[in-house]
Amino acid sequence: MPGLLRGVARTAVVAGTASAVAGRVNHHQQEKWASQDQAQYAQPQYAEPQYAAPAPVYAAPPAPAPAAEPEVDRMAQLKQLGDLHTQGILTDEEFAAEKAKILNS
Repeated sequence: MPGLLRGVARTAVVAGTASAVAGRVNHHQQEKWASQDQAQYAQPQYAEPQYAAPAPVYAAPPAPAPAAEPEVDRMAQLKQLGDLHTQGILTDEEFAAEKAKILNS
């Protein structure tokens, strides 16, 4: 039974870490695509006639506020990991290794 619980605990930790990484990758891609869209719209596609008034210049939209979600998720993972260690499901070595993975991500 302890082996089964240890396996379930590892799966939960790995799934949580994967979720955090996937969220971070998605955020990075959204920023990249937004900057590409801005660059595309900043370049004129057609030559303007000589008599046309200059196009109005709009300020770039403000950068989105950094999401606090990854930090909250990291704290939840550490709490869950601590609970598993307290219950004796994880050994000291496993706990230390998983904690280092979470803190270094």
